[in-house]
Amino acid sequence: MNNKPDFKIVIPARYASSRLPGKPLKIIAGKPMIQHTYERALQSQASEVVIATDDQRIVDAAKQFTNDIVMTSSDHASGTERLAEVLQLKNWAEQSIIVNVQGDEPLVSPMHINLVAESLKNNRKAGMSTLATPIEMQEEAFDPNIVKVVMDHQGYALYFSRAVIPWARDDFKMTDASQQSIKKLPEESHWYRHIGMYAYRGTALKQYIMLEPCELEKTESLEQLRLLYNGIGIHVSIVRDEPGHGVDVAADIDKVEQIIMGNS
Repeated sequence: MNNKPDFKIVIPARYASSRLPGKPLKIIAGKPMIQHTYERALQSQASEVVIATDDQRIVDAAKQFTNDIVMTSSDHASGTERLAEVLQLKNWAEQSIIVNVQGDEPLVSPMHINLVAESLKNNRKAGMSTLATPIEMQEEAFDPNIVKVVMDHQGYALYFSRAVIPWARDDFKMTDASQQSIKKLPEESHWYRHIGMYAYRGTALKQYIMLEPCELEKTESLEQLRLLYNGIGIHVSIVRDEPGHGVDVAADIDKVEQIIMGNS
């Protein structure tokens, strides 16, 4: 029996990035970034890899290396909404497993992609699955740009937050991480950094777009809280290796290029 999950990948790619306009088309080691991401996704076990965009310039560039491109609405507030439109346009089954691979992740791990899809297949109560990695340094735990997650004994997410969760009452004496005398978290700690890769069931995607943003989601600015708030389970798999370097600002392009050239 084949235990490998049958899943598809959608790569949302927007041209109008506020911090780096035209980001998917930035050249890295001789190729547009979106091509690097697409080629890494192909190394996974996905049965189909689709680029979803709302800009003709990205379509034209992607046509140089694939025909698996879907033009979507420009009105989507998130990549999740774009995935839901692709599900409908491609007429995929409601029980399909769809992995969201961000277009600005040219070093995305194919193993991480496979794992998040397998996790969703094996955890029937989950509508979505994602990844996390242990936090060891206290500075990371207190960094609001690093999203933390706590799970139950079965690996299902209880909550995601930009704050330090759980709060170690006897170890954290002050809220300002720069004033902390401890440089490592306590032994036997349970702090985990969320890695923003998601696999969805088609049914969960359809539910998501019908739900109104909740107060928790708006407060933390974390869209996955909409699912938790409405009782849709999220399973979290723990990985020890860090995700590949993503591209948020122009300086990241040089860093990623150095990594790619160093591995070639």
